[in-house]
Amino acid sequence: MIVLTLVTVAVLGLQSTAARPSAQGLPRATPEAVGLSSTELAKATDLLQQVIAEHKIAGAVAAVARQGQLIYVQAVGVQDLDTRAPMTERSVFRIYSMTRPVTAVAAMMLLEEGRFRLDDPIAKYLPEFANVMVATPEGPRRPSRDITVEDLLLHTSGINDRQTELYRREKVRNRAETLPQLLQNIVRVGLMEDPGTQHRYGESTSVVGRLIEVWSGKPLDVFFDDRIFKPLRMVDTGFVVRADQKARWTTVYAPRPGGGIAANEVEDVPFTEKPSLLEGTVGLVSTVPDFLRFSQMLLNHGELDGARLLKRETVERLVTNGLADAVLKQRGRGDTGWALANVTVRIDQASPLRGEYSWDGTAGTIFWIDPAREMITLLFAPARPSNPDGIRQKFKAIVQQAIVAQ
Repeated sequence: MIVLTLVTVAVLGLQSTAARPSAQGLPRATPEAVGLSSTELAKATDLLQQVIAEHKIAGAVAAVARQGQLIYVQAVGVQDLDTRAPMTERSVFRIYSMTRPVTAVAAMMLLEEGRFRLDDPIAKYLPEFANVMVATPEGPRRPSRDITVEDLLLHTSGINDRQTELYRREKVRNRAETLPQLLQNIVRVGLMEDPGTQHRYGESTSVVGRLIEVWSGKPLDVFFDDRIFKPLRMVDTGFVVRADQKARWTTVYAPRPGGGIAANEVEDVPFTEKPSLLEGTVGLVSTVPDFLRFSQMLLNHGELDGARLLKRETVERLVTNGLADAVLKQRGRGDTGWALANVTVRIDQASPLRGEYSWDGTAGTIFWIDPAREMITLLFAPARPSNPDGIRQKFKAIVQQAIVAQ
């Protein structure tokens, strides 16, 4: 086992260095400077080391920031068991569904520019949806109303998920096909129910990605790069692993019959090749420092280091539950809702974490943003299934226990 402590502020007990920005961004401080315990945070590192020793994961990178300062970052284990390349702070990960909040931010930037309204029917911009049908046991029928842009962001469009048996059988999603072809496949299969009636997590965000291309006149990767990644100095985020990133590319591992873990690749077109399909749903690769910058922009209500992407009121709307009461009841999760940002948000009035929002990725990445405590927590541990031994909940619980000053 390799334990690489690049910037373990929590363990080394460094003095606050708020005036010295790190290579990509957030200034650094001791946990105690912002009301956390170094001793308690060290237990989070112990947890990561334990899960590696038990052969549940090969490595991980984790970080905690508070009040705009990085107070804990730990790289543990290896990127790849064959090469034994150590995990580092700038290791590169498949972030899968953590792509969705980036797509949502991009869409809302264009909303602020007046390119569309949230209640616009998507067929206004994507004619292929003008004749989409609802698939029923009795045969296809017209939906009760049009799909709106808001439906897509809230996943109340009736569009299904790429991992369902139906979409796999019908070959709806293929990284070797283009985004317009994905939309044609979605329309061909049809909707699962009427828009606005059910929260069904799925490919809706990739339809938003195509809308961004239509509204902006730019390919999705170009828009992301020009309008989000460059302004936020997210230097390692994109739709393909560049040549200069390959030495930092992480391998995803899954349980192996008989014990231990083995490399697991689910894509026919690897992330080291630029795919034909630029997905607003699951397409991006990134690093912990990069996603910290994106998260801090959200926590700052749309701005970071002088780069303003969104207005404060737009971000507030983005991260507030948008599901109607009837849909929330159907969803069956009384303590969490769903926001336009493509994140779950805690809505339980009695919860001390009310207002915290988060989302994760298929291959073991997750983030939490807690506005009340001005905190960001990231855990990138490449694995399938994505949460071996409940590592996410255990890690987050330790971080919460480390808070000594609210």
